[in-house]
Amino acid sequence: MKPVDFSEIKRLRKELGMTQMELAKAAKVSQSLIARIERNEVDPRYSKVKAIFDALNALTEKKTEFRAENIMSTRVIGIQKNDFVGNATNIMKKNNISQMPVFDKDTIVGSISEKTLISRMTGKMTFEELSTKRAGEIMDDVFPSVSRDTPISVISNLLEHSVAVLVMEGGSIVGVITKADLLKFVHR
Repeated sequence: MKPVDFSEIKRLRKELGMTQMELAKAAKVSQSLIARIERNEVDPRYSKVKAIFDALNALTEKKTEFRAENIMSTRVIGIQKNDFVGNATNIMKKNNISQMPVFDKDTIVGSISEKTLISRMTGKMTFEELSTKRAGEIMDDVFPSVSRDTPISVISNLLEHSVAVLVMEGGSIVGVITKADLLKFVHR
């Protein structure tokens, strides 16, 4: 009896840009088994073939799922902690943004959003008083941060509790994602 042709395994592996070793690790089988299957030299057990195809399917889904880098805005506008809140509101209005990170030189130390400003004004502080405060005096916590390859599903969960998510690479901000960015992505 002639062995079954498993050429689909090699095709999918190559399409994903994986080595035999990487696929073997993902499927929890040996690299030599992958090589022998791809050469049609062995008729593997069903459980091994299933593990290989399950790994290929999972890796294909992971590759096609949208990530932070697909929807982030690379233009990150922020303010220094010693800048006046009045300056922050002008920057937000001018750039049509509703939140931004607060920096101490190059380090992120907090955030300011429309929600921050409104909550301070309803706390018996007039806008005039608020505008003379320093950003560092009224800022909220730092926005959560993710890497470029973080799935959209994780980002949407973070945005349920925060107005923005920062995208970081090597300790530096490379992008920002807001609820508005996520909604634009949904309407594509």
